[in-house]
Amino acid sequence: MTHLLDDLSFRGLIQQQTDEEGLRELLANDKISLYSGFDPTADSLHIGHLLPILMLRRFQLAGHHPIALVGGATGLIGDPSGKKAERTLNNEEIVREWSQKIKNQLSRFLDFKADENPAVMANNFDWIGQMSVIDFLRDVGKNFGINYMLAKDTVSSRIESGISYTEFSYMILQSLDFLNLYRNSGCKLQIGGSDQWGNITSGLELIRKSEENAKAFGLTIPLVTKADGTKFGKTEGGAIWLDKEKTSAYEFYQFWINTDDRDVVKYLKYFTFLSKEEIEDLAAKTETAPEKREAQKRLAEEVTVLVHGREAFDQAVNISRALFSGDIKQLTAEEVKVGFKGVPSLELEQTDELPLVDVLVQSKLSPSKRQAREDITNGAVYINGERRTDVSGVLSSEDRIEGQFTVIRRGKKKYFLLTYK
Repeated sequence: MTHLLDDLSFRGLIQQQTDEEGLRELLANDKISLYSGFDPTADSLHIGHLLPILMLRRFQLAGHHPIALVGGATGLIGDPSGKKAERTLNNEEIVREWSQKIKNQLSRFLDFKADENPAVMANNFDWIGQMSVIDFLRDVGKNFGINYMLAKDTVSSRIESGISYTEFSYMILQSLDFLNLYRNSGCKLQIGGSDQWGNITSGLELIRKSEENAKAFGLTIPLVTKADGTKFGKTEGGAIWLDKEKTSAYEFYQFWINTDDRDVVKYLKYFTFLSKEEIEDLAAKTETAPEKREAQKRLAEEVTVLVHGREAFDQAVNISRALFSGDIKQLTAEEVKVGFKGVPSLELEQTDELPLVDVLVQSKLSPSKRQAREDITNGAVYINGERRTDVSGVLSSEDRIEGQFTVIRRGKKKYFLLTYK
């Protein structure tokens, strides 16, 4: 059976680790508890969080005990890691609300009801929130030298631009998390993104100074990059969120299906649970027949089903096919709403019947009535995917999908959506 660390190495998921030999031996002989932390800095996690989440899942599938730590306390402070300026501090009520939402999202990926090794949810507000400043300084702060903290990248990179004492103290709070979980949950491993290396090693240092004969480990995951140099997880519409209300399953699917050939094999390794043989087969197909985009299709399927479920994936595929073929009429009203999110729209009364020429001008798809007539005559205008060439044509109730939407297209890519009250 493949050692878990060997599988992680094949997938390129290990950036740094504190003691590979010691961790390898521990994992081979014991089932351990490990954790990764997620600060509630928004009301949803995004795909940048998927790697550490899926790492916890990989460990759980291998029989280990994952702890998903929501930073109800550290989320009130702000992690300086990877940031060029201070975060905006959120109030306690907002952070508490976001913490609950993140807990709900994490439960979609980790099994909290497993018989042998159920995942555990923790919130560091439970121990940090009750601590007095005197206790914090005497029991924890005394273990950290200023020079040691200044040497950490998360701090040193911010010295010139400025860093508050609040964010400067963040690594101490995260170190306290590791110590608390080590003492009370037997947690021996912390995992996180490569920007968390300084925080993780600080936690190991605190454990070493606080516990006799302590043995704990740290492991980081590489920063996800894109071959074209643009930032992973960002689109013109902003971040790709795990909450379908912020990023629909269709938008989520589109992000993955449009993966660059140069990135797709790496992402298959990172974000799916496909076997080495399956990934290597898809890699070969990408080399020999890239136009079929088989690797992208499998990647989009695996990740969309994982995050949003099979039904949402099927809907995303159906919307994609309809938009590609132009057969809009096959879509349901709900699919139109999802597929045309963000498209310019106009709301009309249910009784309205408008001449097509007027609609084209009102929607600004055509700049004038003369141009609208030309567009119709030239076959450039489509209603729900069907070409209209009658300049005297009128949009009627029969042109409404489930009585709710009419999709107008001019040329190949200019869309407009009519909605009805």
